[in-house]
Amino acid sequence: MQFRQQALAKLQSPEELDLPVRLARPQGWLVLAVTVAAMAAASVWAVTGSVTSTVSAPAILTHGEGSYILQSPAAGQVTAVLAKEGERLPAGAPVLKVRTAEGETVVRTVAAGRITALAATIGQIIATGANVAAVEKVAHPGDPLYATVYVPAETAASIPAHATVDLTVQTVPAERYGVLRGHVQSVDRTAQSARQIAAFLGDSQLGEQFTEQGRPVAVTVRLDTSAATRSGYRWSSAGGPPYALTSMTLATGAIRLADQRPVDWLLP
Repeated sequence: MQFRQQALAKLQSPEELDLPVRLARPQGWLVLAVTVAAMAAASVWAVTGSVTSTVSAPAILTHGEGSYILQSPAAGQVTAVLAKEGERLPAGAPVLKVRTAEGETVVRTVAAGRITALAATIGQIIATGANVAAVEKVAHPGDPLYATVYVPAETAASIPAHATVDLTVQTVPAERYGVLRGHVQSVDRTAQSARQIAAFLGDSQLGEQFTEQGRPVAVTVRLDTSAATRSGYRWSSAGGPPYALTSMTLATGAIRLADQRPVDWLLP
């Protein structure tokens, strides 16, 4: 009871009423000011700033018109191979000679193009409709290369028109020559199956490879040209590789998506 009386007397004593009240230390005011400034800067950035994102997907360089599989119209034995891989041939050019029961048949190209693969050898027995060659449709030697990027179907809708694309080409060391530059020319509306991709590229293995993660959407990329490089195309480095690019070369494409404001992520 004695201690309680002393406490009450202490509270009623006016001896310290004239002392100033300290609300916060200077260090506390500094922390508060820095916090308010950081929040203000973050708010301004969220409204006026932008965030860049990209989608990365496998790609391949082609001449834009695709390829076709040349098939034998008759069953028999291959007696001569008249074309070479990499050779450009006009429409109707002879590729193989096949000895059949009715005589000798010549297998010819359906459309002008470049032989990218030969699947028949001399002495081989082939059936009617057997695949004997893959032909990339190229009408003129100077036709430009394009890149086809196979992006996941769920991200295709977010790719803006004429978006910039960086291509890491498999046969070009990126650490030395940089990446190939390009812009989106078109985006397909529907996802493609392995068979559709194989029919366009003339290679069933590529069809399976590009659909391992599901049916993708094909994005056609127009490569930026440059008269200052050996390849004829623009690179992130000054000169690019000291050699020309060839079609059917694999690559990885990084497509820049539309810039977004951070505040858009918070809005419904």
